[in-house]
Amino acid sequence: MNPIQYIPRTRELYSDYPPYRWVVNEDAPWTAITTPVSKSRVALVSSSGVHLDDQEPFHINDDTSVREIPRNAQVEKLRVTHFGYRTDDAKKDPNCVFPIERLRELEDEGFLGALKDPCFTFMGGIYSARRVRRDLATYFQQQFVRQQVDLVFLVPV
Repeated sequence: MNPIQYIPRTRELYSDYPPYRWVVNEDAPWTAITTPVSKSRVALVSSSGVHLDDQEPFHINDDTSVREIPRNAQVEKLRVTHFGYRTDDAKKDPNCVFPIERLRELEDEGFLGALKDPCFTFMGGIYSARRVRRDLATYFQQQFVRQQVDLVFLVPV
């Protein structure tokens, strides 16, 4: 059996549709840091697909749901569900994609003011930029205002 030629096959299957348009962000919203990091309230957000063992795993297809992880969560109770990257290392040590223990250490050392509770994860690999803006960005913006966050530490995976 010969290998499947995916690119030509995909072009053939979707020949009646307009070509895929990649998202182009002309500019990114930016706010300068005005509070020293040592006094800042920091939110942790990761697109790693990390969740607690008692939370529902992420779905593989276009899942825009969010898992709230308490800032005092035990790392041994964290799991990873994601289709877009090799999760072997993240399953061994979730801190490589969701550095909750490292941020708690930085807080204890006085390097950052406070790690906000809860922390957030979602599953990257969402194909719809519209849904990311509508669902995720809106949700996070509301949470950050509610938590009075100064900085967001985003870990894209």
